[in-house]
This record gives sequence, structure tokens and C-alpha cells, in this order.
Amino acid sequence: MKGAEALLKAMEQEGVEVIFGHPGGAIMPTYDALYDSPIRHILVRHEQGGVHAATAYARASGKVGVVMATSGPGALNLVTGLADAYMDSTPVVAITGNVPRSLIGTDAFQEADVTGVTMPITKHNYLVQDVNDLPRVIKEAFYIARSGRPGPVLVDVPKDVQLAEFTGSFDVKLDLPGYKPTLRGHPRQIERALEALEKAERPVLMVGGGAQDAHAEILAFAEKTGIPVITTLMGLGAFPGTHPLWLGMPGMHGTVAANRAIYHADVILAVGLRFDDRVTGKVSRFAPHAHTIIHVDVDPAEIGKIVRTQVPIVGDARLVMRELLRGAKPLRLATWWRELEEWRTRHPLTYRPRPHLQSQEVIRAFYEATGGNAIVTTGVGQHQMFAAQFFRVSRPRSFLTSGGLGTMGVGLPFAIGAQVARPGELVIDFDGDGSFQMTLQELATVVKYKLPVKVVVLNNGFLGMVRQWQDLFHAKRYSEVYLADSNPDFARLAEAYGIRGVRVERKEDLKKGVDAVLETDGPVVAEFKVYQEEGVFPMIPSGASVEEMITEDPRQEVGA
Repeated sequence: MKGAEALLKAMEQEGVEVIFGHPGGAIMPTYDALYDSPIRHILVRHEQGGVHAATAYARASGKVGVVMATSGPGALNLVTGLADAYMDSTPVVAITGNVPRSLIGTDAFQEADVTGVTMPITKHNYLVQDVNDLPRVIKEAFYIARSGRPGPVLVDVPKDVQLAEFTGSFDVKLDLPGYKPTLRGHPRQIERALEALEKAERPVLMVGGGAQDAHAEILAFAEKTGIPVITTLMGLGAFPGTHPLWLGMPGMHGTVAANRAIYHADVILAVGLRFDDRVTGKVSRFAPHAHTIIHVDVDPAEIGKIVRTQVPIVGDARLVMRELLRGAKPLRLATWWRELEEWRTRHPLTYRPRPHLQSQEVIRAFYEATGGNAIVTTGVGQHQMFAAQFFRVSRPRSFLTSGGLGTMGVGLPFAIGAQVARPGELVIDFDGDGSFQMTLQELATVVKYKLPVKVVVLNNGFLGMVRQWQDLFHAKRYSEVYLADSNPDFARLAEAYGIRGVRVERKEDLKKGVDAVLETDGPVVAEFKVYQEEGVFPMIPSGASVEEMITEDPRQEVGA
């Protein structure tokens, strides 16, 4: 057995069924061995598309996503996706080829120090020097990727190691004495949390992306206690968006009710989130009335990093919530709920109707047509926030977007990874004309594997979110954000790939366009020409606090 075969066999033992990747010289021996492997390979058209697809596969399935690339430029093309997976705590294992060991450090053809480059953006990485280490390295890599706080791990395998004779054993045991994640919360800390909640008059439960697998426990806890629930962008789906206890999303473009609830809360139970700056705004004014913040996180480094925490609980969200549920009691919150209902009633998520087709109404139309029964992916920009606001997600692992890194272009490869992970489900990518063009070559991957993803391009002819900031904070000096004069005809572009293209430009054609997308069995790219100067509101300006929230578009006239 060669090293390449041993590498694949070790991955088979870890339950790997799918690898996303692109071949090249330094990884060619492994691709040769892949020819006879039961592992399915998805050929992407760019390595960045592969790592994003692996990320979405992991987040949609709960398994570890795997991507494979060659050395040098191939490996370096993974960097953005690895950083994205790292920021959003996603278990991904990247396998990269490298030049032969004798050439490492000589600036050989297609050589790059990928382990050095990716050290700050991976949970761990390996440069394999001995072919017989492959089973141990792979076992460790997958364990590290999926355990504790999940994250990406890179395994760099020189070409001569892939070609070397393997004489080792696959019967290896994990021995990582310096890595032992704490999974069970400390009993006394759980008691303290319950005591604080029982005394609270204005408690709030904040749920983040780390709580996706604790969704059942969180729902039961909320219903048992009656506590209001807020889900971050990454936490969408961890609590049903249609539930009466749900207040919405917090932060920069969160709901008025959610943000005011945090501002006025006296006790906050935060589960599986890291208090990102887009959630907190000005940290010194975040939750100023909260005398107790309970922070549940499997990563102890996150607790107290941004927000001062009175009751830290290190542990797995599901296990900790199970213990909290066991000791929870109904809370007396009638007065608090009257206040919350007033904010929710007076400031619902809405938008000012215009004569032009609008992004919000397109997303709402898809939500109503599907009943919310879809996996949603997005790119990054205004369309991302509109999707988070107007497509109410009620199932875990069903809203896939780039949170921490804010990576434009993830929408389409995320849709590919989600569709491969959950083949029988409807997958809709809400994308922007700017974001979509960063990875649209992956339409070829959609065609090659007959993936029935639905791409909905909300084409406003701008880099919309940048334009909105220039509009509000840079005296309308629109520097390098106009795209309409050079955008392609997206529907015809789709047809060039052999994909059905749909174009909708008028309000009266909206339902017809939505029906055309959803009634098509295969993939679709639908271009909706939407109002160019729309803004995402509510909005808390960067570095500001809830008191400075802009609740609706301050511009009174179209184009003003």
C-alpha cells in the first residue's frame, strides 16, 4: 500500500463519504488512489469553492467537511475558506499536497509554506514527514476538528510521502494529553445560573451558532421558563423563528425588540456565542442594566474576552442546557413580556413600499411559497441581512452564511455543500450581484453533479452594503460601488452553463418568477432586478450602542 492509499483508507475509517477538491501535481498520487476509492469526490472549479462547499457540508450535516487541494497556489486558495471556517467554528479537514520533502524550503515549483500560512487560521495543522504517521495524523485531525469548539485542521502531505510504501498500522489510539475539552458544566455554576434566573425580572436567553445541536433542549428550556429568546445570525435555526417566545436577531441589523431586550435585561443567559462586535456594538454600553451575565461556551478563551461575565460555564451547549432544563422553573415575567410585546408591536420588521421590486418582498415571497421549509444560504451584503430578517428559519443547520469573516462569494458553494449533505431538500441561495460574481464559476459544479440548487440573485446594480454606508456616513460619495454598467445578464449566463435562467423586473411578475424557480426540478439562476438604493434597517452604526439605533430609513424621498 502506498501512502496515498493509506491516507484515503484512514479517512474512510473516520466515516468520510465526500471530498470536495481540485487535483494538481503535488496531490496527484492521492487522486490516482481516489480512482479506486469508495469515497465520492466533488470536482470544484476553484479551491476556494471547494473549502466553502466543505464548510457548508459540515454545517448542514453535522459531520466533518473535507477538502483536498494541491500544493502552492492550490493550497493557498484554501486560505479564505479556512479563515471563514475558523471564525465560524466549523469542523473542516483540508488535505493538501506538497513538494517532495527534499525540495521543501528550496522555492521549488508550486511550493508554499502552507502550514506556516494557515497556522493562525486553523485549529491545528500537520506537515506529515513519515508515511507511517498517516493513520495517527488523520485520526487526530478529525478528532480535533469536531471536538470541543469545532474548527478547521490542515494536513499537508509531501508528494514523496504519498508515494512511499506504507508499512504501519491503522490500529492507532488517540493520545493528546494537552487537549482535553471540558464538556460538562460545573454543577455549582449551573446552580448559580438557575438562582440568578429565578430572581430575574427581565431575563433574556441569547443563542448563538454553537447551540445548533442544543436546539431541542433550548426549546424545552424556553417553554418551561417562558424566557424571551434571541438568536444571533449564526444561531438562526437553533430556536424556531416562528415561535412566540422569539424576539428576533440582535445587533447591527437586529430587531428593535431584541436589541432593547438586551439593553434593558437584568440577567442574560448566553449560550454558544462569542459576543461578536456586530452583536454588542459599543461594548461599554452593551447590556448596561444586566447585573448577571451567564456565558455558556465550550471554549474557555471566549468567556470574559469581550463582555464581563459573572457566571461562566465551560461546557458543551447541549449538555449544559440539559442540566439547566432539569433544574429550571417557570419564571414570573408578565410585566416584562408586556414591555417586550409593546416593542415588538410598535417596531416590527418592515420596509417602505416602493414602485420598484424590492429585495425584502422577494425573500418574503419565497418564504411564503415554501412555508420556510428550505435550507437557505447567502452571500455577504444587504441580501444576507434581508434573508436573515425576512426568511424565518425554524430548523437547525438550515441557515448557512458567513458570520465572523463576512466572506463575499460563499452563497453558491455553500448551496453546493448543503445540497450534497442533504440531497432531498430544497436549497436556496439568496445572493447579491456583487457577491455571486466572486464564485459563479461553481455553476459548472452544479451542472456536473446535477445539483438542483436555486440561486436567487437580488440584483441592485451596486455593492449594496458598502453603498449604504457611503450614503449614511460618507456624504454620499459613492466610490467604486456601481456594478450595473458592467454586470452580465445573469439569466443568460446561467443558460450558457445549461442551467435554466429566469429574470424578473416588475412587481407584478414576482409570483410568476417565484413559481418558476420552485417548480423547476433542476438548478435555476433567477435574477430579480431590485430597487437600487434600498437600505437595511434597523441599523446600529458601527461602534454605536442601542440608544443610537436607526429604526427606519432616514431618507424621506426615493433617491434622497
